[in-house]
Amino acid sequence: MKYSSVFDVIGPVMIGPSSSHTAGAARIGKAARDFFGKEPTYAKIHLYGSFAKTYKGHGTDFALAGGLLGFDTDDKRMSSALEICKDQGIDIEFIEEEASTDHPNTARLIVGDQDSEIEIVGISIGGGTIEIVELNGFELRLSGGNPALLIVHNDKFGAIASVAQIFAENRLNIGHMAVNRKEVGQEALMVIETDDVVSEEVIEQLKKANENIISVAKI
Repeated sequence: MKYSSVFDVIGPVMIGPSSSHTAGAARIGKAARDFFGKEPTYAKIHLYGSFAKTYKGHGTDFALAGGLLGFDTDDKRMSSALEICKDQGIDIEFIEEEASTDHPNTARLIVGDQDSEIEIVGISIGGGTIEIVELNGFELRLSGGNPALLIVHNDKFGAIASVAQIFAENRLNIGHMAVNRKEVGQEALMVIETDDVVSEEVIEQLKKANENIISVAKI
């Protein structure tokens, strides 16, 4: 694994006790909130490996809840996140799974409200660093280290070109781009990492760029 700074080794500024089980979990929760685009009213959180065995003692439970509330890793409210969720009517269920996974610190989050629902899988790989490896059944590798957009679209001619045109018109550089689809002609996912944070104005342009664009989420 490649580290880009000392903070990737010792972990971020955070509420403890563990960079992997607390800070990493908080970032997974926050990624789920970002993907969903708003505060959910419920979350079913499946925990695997060491997450399932130690989540209460290591603060993984309140960290995931804090992430869903939008808290950063050093937010002083983090340790009270479960109580805050309860007060705000956010129903969180933790499910301890026995199935083996590729990484011991794995969480599958199903979050939603009465209108919509998403499902993501995240892993905490150490020092507070995470990877999102699945979104709504699409495989991906997203670390959150760079600004990124996730664009769900119909696998139709012109969808990718229309997105690239918006980037060009706004003089935005694409650092990395990957496209994944489940079946030809069905839903597909563009993962675009950028050098700079994409503004809300550009995101609105992307949503209207093509009739086949379904949703745009910023990470």
